Amino acid sequence: MRYLSIALAACLLLITPQLDRARSEPNSALIPSISDLLDQAEALAPLETVIVAHDGTVIGERGYRGNSVDAPTNIKSASKSIISALVGIAIDKGVLEGVDQRIAPILKDQLPDNPDPRIQQITIGHLLSMQAGLGRTSGPNYGRWVASANWVRAALAQPFDDDPGGEMLYSTGSTHLLSAILTRLTGRSTLALAKDWLGPLDDFAITAWEQDPQGIYLGGNQMAMSPKSLLAFGELYRNGGKTKAGRQLISPQWIEQSWQPRTHSRYTGDGYGYGWFQREIQGHLVHYGWGFGGQMLYIVPSLDLTVVMTSEETVSAARSGHRDELHQLLGRIIAVVEAPASVRG
Repeated sequence: MRYLSIALAACLLLITPQLDRARSEPNSALIPSISDLLDQAEALAPLETVIVAHDGTVIGERGYRGNSVDAPTNIKSASKSIISALVGIAIDKGVLEGVDQRIAPILKDQLPDNPDPRIQQITIGHLLSMQAGLGRTSGPNYGRWVASANWVRAALAQPFDDDPGGEMLYSTGSTHLLSAILTRLTGRSTLALAKDWLGPLDDFAITAWEQDPQGIYLGGNQMAMSPKSLLAFGELYRNGGKTKAGRQLISPQWIEQSWQPRTHSRYTGDGYGYGWFQREIQGHLVHYGWGFGGQMLYIVPSLDLTVVMTSEETVSAARSGHRDELHQLLGRIIAVVEAPASVRG
């Protein structure tokens, strides 16, 4: 029996390195093809960085034109996905009752005089899915909104363009109201909550964030973090809300809720859940956060794939066509990841 145990141990010593190599081969085999693809991506002039992670391992990264994946950048409206995460954690902690909680009682001192009765119907979920019905504070209305003395009151004072729960009206005012609600109910800033609730996530850090005149951090815009930090956040979602160490920061149920399409963009037809867009690319369902200029966080659960792309922030990626180029780049990355090794070679 003793000799059998020794022989078995010897076999395991021989087999374990082979198993380790076998586990690493899928990722290592992808690296040359992904590297070639990222070299070619430099031709996309607004593109600044790309990181590709497969099954938790970074298989390619680039910084173009002097940009670095380690340096903070303004992720713009991709930060709406982070606001959504904070709301989900707040619900799990009992700070919020749930997505059906009405917002008017929480922000009653910020409501306009003689408000439209429909304001009483707006819920946390409506704000998350851009279905509050209030007039948009994004696009051409953004400058006027942030020039106001009180961004919360100005967002709530917008005339209704639809009933709550109606069509998607993409508005940073809606996610800013969520930031204000979290601040009011916890007595802490949204930045402090993010540091506390998401701080255990390795590599996650918000390095700068704009505040409104009342000191409330701008929900869903003007947030700086490195592309590596954004990747860490995406990996948290891909892993069902768990860190690499196994700590549960976001419930899997919230991630599932967030990724469920509740409305659709009138411009692209893409689905929208709670702070996340959805579309099919290269035959795979993709969940993504998107910020002005082309700040992208893509998650492809069927391929265990997380991709971050950041771009020059001052030109609209939608109007320039750059957003479509980024979707196409992701499609090429997906094609490489799912191709048989014989094809990649």
